Amino acid sequence: MADLPNPSTYAPLPRIQALAAPDMAAVDALIRTRLASDVVLINQIAEHIVSAGGKRLRPMLVVLAGQATGGTGADHHQLAAIVEFIHTSTLLHDDVVDESDLRRGRRTANAIWGNAASVLVGDFLYSRSFQLMVELDRMEVMQILADTTNRIAEGEVLQLLHVRNPDTDEAAYLRVIERKTAVLFAAGTQLGALASGADARTQQALYDYGMNLGYAFQIADDVLDYTADAGDLGKNLGDDLAEGKATLPLIHAMAHSDAATRDRLRAIIQDGDSEAMPEALAAIHATGGLEYSRRLALDYAVAAEAALAGLPDSEALAALRGLARYAVERSH
Repeated sequence: MADLPNPSTYAPLPRIQALAAPDMAAVDALIRTRLASDVVLINQIAEHIVSAGGKRLRPMLVVLAGQATGGTGADHHQLAAIVEFIHTSTLLHDDVVDESDLRRGRRTANAIWGNAASVLVGDFLYSRSFQLMVELDRMEVMQILADTTNRIAEGEVLQLLHVRNPDTDEAAYLRVIERKTAVLFAAGTQLGALASGADARTQQALYDYGMNLGYAFQIADDVLDYTADAGDLGKNLGDDLAEGKATLPLIHAMAHSDAATRDRLRAIIQDGDSEAMPEALAAIHATGGLEYSRRLALDYAVAAEAALAGLPDSEALAALRGLARYAVERSH
């Protein structure tokens, strides 16, 4: 197991955001323009989602990867908007499937407008993303994004199979992360390099960076569900447990507890018993589940950094390194 290098080799988050800001302003303008519809409800729900803000991490990865491999332009902005539309559509669908009522500290679209409207506007965003990618008229772009959206859909179904399933193990958990989270990170960074005219080797390096970053980010996110301040997190603490999702801290506890504790944890997962959060936390702490999960997230962050080794030094490369550190050190 390795550690991330000295912090001085990384750009901190405010510098990363400042470096990406001109490109992200263009991306945000494009998002707002292309979200527009003559169907009023679509505009209402889309505005609710867009105005909620969020880190915009996925589109930022597209433009930073572009900056690191030759510079950015209109194609990068369009690709970043496509990636954000795909991500936002999955959030709308996720909140319906998970019956969530809070995201980023605000009521979810399904809590306000109902499940049917949320699912259908999610479909609108998916189809709008494909309109945008067709406009670019590049077969390799369409291939990457078509494959990515298909794998994301597989991930959604895989996760559904593991809801309230106490037999979910670490390998199954990681398969869900690969498809639900990491593939879109990887597509974004690969597409950023592709749009800059990078060669196949450089594209692969950025793909590998994005894939490992996605794993690091999601595992760290799952740790936060057991450790963060609910106000910082922007959702209800313990939501994963309430939804019957066995994430890595709990999976590790299940694998390393005595038989009686394991049986109790199985029942908690099967019941989606959020009231049993103190019991779950006690088992997680007793088995070192948080430390184990943080360590695995760090391993993926280190692997993400290692994938960048052959790229020339630049502010954008330092920003990508900084995001690897941010993924595992953030508090929300």
